[in-house]
Amino acid sequence: MLELDKNTFEAEVLQAEGKILVDFYGDGCVPCAALMPHVHAFAETYGDKIKFTALNTTKARRLAIAQKVMGLPVIAIYEGGAMIDSLVKDDATPENVEAMIKKYI
Repeated sequence: MLELDKNTFEAEVLQAEGKILVDFYGDGCVPCAALMPHVHAFAETYGDKIKFTALNTTKARRLAIAQKVMGLPVIAIYEGGAMIDSLVKDDATPENVEAMIKKYI
């Protein structure tokens, strides 16, 4: 998992080749903390097929809003500089995240 910040997001996600998964999370977000071990496990399983990254929105609020991330957690897939799919809040279950990953690899 590559930890992003507002300075690296554009180069590592928006300008990167291939598909990139971004785990948008925040400090004190209990569902985010519960989901994170699953996302890290998926990174180990599928990391050779899709790039796994994470962004702490607490430290990059403007960037999150610019990406239309209004609630947490959000697991998003980017390709060609755009968000092509996402799971938000209650939809961001380990099962749904894995299904979304499999759809794009």
